[in-house]
Amino acid sequence: MRAMADEVVGRCIDHITSLDRQPSCGDVDAAELCRALREPAPEQATALEPLLDSLFRDWIPRSFTASGPGYLAYIPGGGVYPAALADFIANTINRYTGVWQAAPALVQLEANALDWLRDWMDFPPQARGLFTSGGSMATFNAIVCARERHLGAEIRRGVLYTSDQAHHSVLKSAKLAGVMPDRVRAIESDEGFRLRVGALGEAIAADRRSGLTPFAVVSSAGTTNTGAVDPLDRIADVCDREEMWHHIDGAYGAFFYLCENMRDPLRGLPRADSLTLDPHKGMFLPYGTGALLVRDGAALRAAHEATAAYLPQVPHPEDYYDPSQHGPELSRGFPGLRVWLSVKLFGTAAFRAAIAEKRVLTLEAARRVAALPGIVIDAPPELSLFAFHLTWPGATPADEDAATRALMEQTTRRGRVMVTGCTTHGRFLGRVCVLNFRTHQSRIDALIEDLAASIREIRG
Repeated sequence: MRAMADEVVGRCIDHITSLDRQPSCGDVDAAELCRALREPAPEQATALEPLLDSLFRDWIPRSFTASGPGYLAYIPGGGVYPAALADFIANTINRYTGVWQAAPALVQLEANALDWLRDWMDFPPQARGLFTSGGSMATFNAIVCARERHLGAEIRRGVLYTSDQAHHSVLKSAKLAGVMPDRVRAIESDEGFRLRVGALGEAIAADRRSGLTPFAVVSSAGTTNTGAVDPLDRIADVCDREEMWHHIDGAYGAFFYLCENMRDPLRGLPRADSLTLDPHKGMFLPYGTGALLVRDGAALRAAHEATAAYLPQVPHPEDYYDPSQHGPELSRGFPGLRVWLSVKLFGTAAFRAAIAEKRVLTLEAARRVAALPGIVIDAPPELSLFAFHLTWPGATPADEDAATRALMEQTTRRGRVMVTGCTTHGRFLGRVCVLNFRTHQSRIDALIEDLAASIREIRG
């Protein structure tokens, strides 16, 4: 076992220490490779070393280098190393953490980690949380809580409101929670890609006149398209007045609330009834680390509480956290350990400093990108993401869309940074998102150089 572990850890460390030299995006045109990989289950055992050879030499490189410093696409993560050790420990000890009685001390560590998230977001002491596989499952559980609190069995009359810039998981989560697409209203966003509060109020009033039941609003603390932050405080006012549930999708942006100077654009975040967090984004943990906070912990428990004859019947004190009573899973892993161990080893200050650095790098990157020939900034950075397009005299919108798409592709092909775009308000925009803890000044310099070179090629 030690020899196997040494072999695996050695290759992982070699991989991590070479991230700054790896292409920002490997060759993912791999349809033929994937067909060649199809095989039946082997009847006999295979040695570890050749399997690791194929994995690290042939297959891992054929992917986005999402953990590398040049990954400025989508919403970066990073994957801090202690979290991998935590997963190794959790998988090795294989303790059951679904119910409190099975591993009370281990469940308490997870509860501590959730309490840290609660305190960082200025949620009240009675708030409770849940670790999930990502933001999508966090949003799903939040909508279930809102549905149970405000609709009960009358689901069909319920209406949920969100922005036309909302993450696609909102519509999917609503459907899974029994709220069909014809009961989800995509409210128009303004020129800054933020939800229009006036239009929200009008839509709620119209649905009430039609005999429907408006029950929840999902706003964004940093959209995936442009990084826009909805007017959270004003939306909270609407929800208070209308007696509706306010869920904030903070998967990308909520962890910027750790920085004192970033609290103004996120004003109103602590007023949410529920909040999606993605530690695999703003805390740089491995993918598969999401979280949900619910202001009234009793609402989270009421939505998920259940028992069975085969489960332990000994009640535990109310101030103890039981994962199975606050989420949909009975069988589960131990996701809280990766959060707990990483925070204990690094401390809150290290996470705060890393997030603050990404903000500084983004402001400089946006300033330098705006100075490149033909670049128009469509969405300045509210957090650490900004969007833009490429233009020139006489260019049509279709010309600009094609050129901006080419700019993203050609810049990525140069291998030092990976950037992606989006289509919003009928236009294709390029995006840069700085949120990898390994991204520092030198990679921003590479971004500017490669964008400039690509612009020269495209504009001829």
